[in-house]
Amino acid sequence: MGKSRVKVDALIIGFGKGGKTLAPFLAAQGLKVVMVEKSPLMYGGTCINVGCIPTKALAHQAYLLSQNEELSIQEKKNKYVQAIKEKDELVSFLRAKNFDNVNGQPGVTVLTGTASFLSPKEVNVATEEENVIVEADKIFINTGSKAVLPNIPGMTGKLIYTSEKLMELDRLPSRLAIIGGGYIGMEFASIYAGFGSEVTIIERGNRFLPKEDADIAQEVQRTLERRGIRIKLETGVSRIEEEANTAKLFLESPDGATEELITDAVLVAAGRTANVADLNLEAAGVEVTDRGFIQVDDKLRTTNPQIWAIGDVNGGPQFTYISLDDYRIISDHLFGRDQRTTKDRSDIPYSVFLDPPLSHVGLTEEEALRKGYDIKVAKLAAAASPRARLLKQTDGILKAVVDAQTNMLLGFTMYAADSSEVVNIVSVFMKTGQPYTALRDMIFTHPSMSEVLNDLLTAIH
Repeated sequence: MGKSRVKVDALIIGFGKGGKTLAPFLAAQGLKVVMVEKSPLMYGGTCINVGCIPTKALAHQAYLLSQNEELSIQEKKNKYVQAIKEKDELVSFLRAKNFDNVNGQPGVTVLTGTASFLSPKEVNVATEEENVIVEADKIFINTGSKAVLPNIPGMTGKLIYTSEKLMELDRLPSRLAIIGGGYIGMEFASIYAGFGSEVTIIERGNRFLPKEDADIAQEVQRTLERRGIRIKLETGVSRIEEEANTAKLFLESPDGATEELITDAVLVAAGRTANVADLNLEAAGVEVTDRGFIQVDDKLRTTNPQIWAIGDVNGGPQFTYISLDDYRIISDHLFGRDQRTTKDRSDIPYSVFLDPPLSHVGLTEEEALRKGYDIKVAKLAAAASPRARLLKQTDGILKAVVDAQTNMLLGFTMYAADSSEVVNIVSVFMKTGQPYTALRDMIFTHPSMSEVLNDLLTAIH
């Protein structure tokens, strides 16, 4: 294999949201830019290829399918195959579009290969044709995260899947076991139950969705269980054995009780870690945290001041819109007023695309109490919304937490239809510094899910 060398102003390793937005921006400032992506199947990053877009596409199809109670199991399996095909077509289109959007920019070159630091300013990129040594004045690491595989005997079997690999499966597993009760596990449980799989969630912790208030978590659990999803708390997996086309999970509870679970596929959703194994960070003088993520300051600089880390790899909130905000911080730092930092982030909303979706912004009730706030709380059943009734999505609950001293809205949770849209309204409002009564008295369209905010906040006295 031959070698070549190129010197550029900026090198971006990884094609995620922050990096693919940064590349054309830097080129527009007159910089010569190289972007490296390890896999041709990951142009555009995790979100469009194996994350947000494909999972939400499947979630939408699963929801539509779940509304038709007359379909047979075989018909649901056929629908799943079709949904996977449509998902693949969508992802392929977006992947090509993302590649063209970056590679087609004057001043930007995309290299497909594995990047590894040789020194603080030099990176070797092993492509199929040759090794390209890229020397850059500024380097941006945007390699994302990857699934953690627990140290369980049998974890390397052919029926064991990460979330990325499960979405490549072109047949619906009749039985699906999910190791891990976090948000990723919840989304996949909801999706595959919608397609007709028998789903079992195995969670080692003693509380379901511990980051949410207990009343919210209980409502989510009740809804999932009504849909036939089994949730086993305080349960570990001691080993996995495969025979023919089935996997046997050996389960253990704290009291020593054991159980065997037979399934057709196992999804491992036990957390994620930084994707840095190939980078040889030591050669660059870049250090990682105790959790294995790249250590950064509030302007996303690593321990090498000419190297920055963007997105999931830096250990921040693992959302594509945070990666985009990382881009904003870096662009402001290099070519703006140098005022933006990660400390500016507050009231970041998130949504978990269950059926219905679970969305939250700000503090939970439990967090507010721990922080010493004197609070007022209002709750409302989603069924109180006319919009929810006409959509036939009456499951769920809404909750607001208000500072009793200032009347400022501290937090909002919505487990109901369209919550992924409504939470953005509340997030914008919370940044305006107005009392909750201003949102309470807003005029919303009817019938809409947003108008339920009027009723929820009216219940606060």
